[in-house]
Amino acid sequence: MSRKPKKGYFVRGQFVAEGSEMDIQLKAELKGTPDASRTDLKRESDELQDLGKELLSLRADLAESLGLPDKLVDALAEAKRITNFEGKRRQMQYVGKIMRKLDPELVQAARLALEEQHKGSATEKLQLHLTEQWRDRLIADDDALAPWMAEHPTTDTQQLRALIRQARKDAPPADKAAVSQGLAPRKGRAYRELFQLVREHMGNTGSADADEDEGDHDD
Repeated sequence: MSRKPKKGYFVRGQFVAEGSEMDIQLKAELKGTPDASRTDLKRESDELQDLGKELLSLRADLAESLGLPDKLVDALAEAKRITNFEGKRRQMQYVGKIMRKLDPELVQAARLALEEQHKGSATEKLQLHLTEQWRDRLIADDDALAPWMAEHPTTDTQQLRALIRQARKDAPPADKAAVSQGLAPRKGRAYRELFQLVREHMGNTGSADADEDEGDHDD
């Protein structure tokens, strides 16, 4: 009966079995001093715990696509539920402990999912910014209507003109005192509806409350 070959590798023509004293020594040399090894392990542990924290904000669809182990899914759900600072800190340490046992491929997949979410968020912010620019341009300049219709010919022209007129009528006079205090002037309904109309035609799928930073309230 043939013996099962040992796992290992060759160094300078000498076979080194995995787990042997020489294997441990060589790996220690590659890693540096024992103190350096402990530092590396601590850094890797911290990185995985930080990754676990980021997973708390990962979109549900991206999280489901990863196929995370149930133990990690439950631990993350519990971390979201906990509001006590110390309790949350301990729970995240537990999450980090689970993360350290994950396959490297799954850890990398989690990083890529977070990166994809971040890129999506950046794209949404850019779309919102462009939408705000078009809205303000349409209100400020009659000449902006023609280029808008050239780019978005399916827009209801009557509705667009009506919203622009009403937004201009609702615009409050400049309040220098409020501006000096960093306070945004209140806007009317037409101003918000114009934003929604422009956003829809630009294919922007941001939330309906995306323009709330304008400080708008119904009159």
